[in-house]
Amino acid sequence: MKKCIILANGEAPLKSALNKLKKLGYADLYCADGGANSAKKMGLMPDYIIGDLDSIDLDTVKFYDGKSQLIHYTRQSDTDVEKTLKFVVRKKYDEAVLTAGTGDRLDHSLTNLSLVYKYFNKIKVSVLHQSSILTPISGQNIIKTTQGEPISILGFTSDTIVTSQGLKYQLMGTKVCFGIMDSQSNEAVSSQIYVNVENGIAFLIRDFKTWFENK
Repeated sequence: MKKCIILANGEAPLKSALNKLKKLGYADLYCADGGANSAKKMGLMPDYIIGDLDSIDLDTVKFYDGKSQLIHYTRQSDTDVEKTLKFVVRKKYDEAVLTAGTGDRLDHSLTNLSLVYKYFNKIKVSVLHQSSILTPISGQNIIKTTQGEPISILGFTSDTIVTSQGLKYQLMGTKVCFGIMDSQSNEAVSSQIYVNVENGIAFLIRDFKTWFENK
């Protein structure tokens, strides 16, 4: 399975979190435009830097010149993160973890979460933010966890139905839909949970450390 990390221009993750992802096989690093500034500060070497290059510092461009592949797109019909996602899809990656895709700009954060949903059928994109990781799921899912781990499930369409086992507050064919019903701060009561999502996609949000330890 081909996996990569995408480093955007939002709130940068800890370098230790990126090292954990690399241990799980997310070996290749793609920077979306200004994400390369964060990579430079952390002493990381991106495989590719992609975007319209309006956010990357000139010193960063000079530093990575001849070391990383720089892909300059001038179009403004998509964001730098989406440009990067399109690129990794063409490179036939199966999974990506988007880091620094959230931060102080709410519009940027929501747009990047929308891209997770938009590209679900092309690539599985998880989103790392501080101590949490979001993963899109559909169909039947058996998930290794730790008793007591907080688990949240968010759906988006009125016909999305979720059934669960192993959670403190079970979902029994429940319609989980953004703006209507969410399963916020549920809790694992065993070392494994079962979540079935019918008629759509749901976002599963859980503790990053526990996710890493159970991969």
